[in-house]
This record gives sequence, C-alpha cells and structure tokens, in this order.
Amino acid sequence: MSRDEKAKAKAEQAKGKAKEALGRMVGNERRTAEGRIDQAKGDARQAKEKAKDVLKD
Repeated sequence: MSRDEKAKAKAEQAKGKAKEALGRMVGNERRTAEGRIDQAKGDARQAKEKAKDVLKD
C-alpha cells in the first residue's frame, strides 16, 4: 500500500471517529452518522489499497 494512500485512509478513519464521538457527546445524530460515513470511506480506501498490494504480488 502506498504510504500516501495509507495515510489518507488512517486520517479519514480518525476524522470519522472524532466526528462520531463529538456527535454522540452533543447528541447530534447527523454528526454521528457523518462520522460513521467517514470511517467507512477510510475503511474502503484501505481495503482497496490492500487488494492492489495482493494483486501486485
């Protein structure tokens, strides 16, 4: 996995976790859902890069 893409995936996952936690803390369901979406995007990006690595080898 390229370092740049791996970093983007991790950053997106962390952003999502923070957003979700903030949403729960203030009781904002929309922000909580947005956080989950951001985490899912990060997970998808990471899975895509891992699949690319497997296919390379």
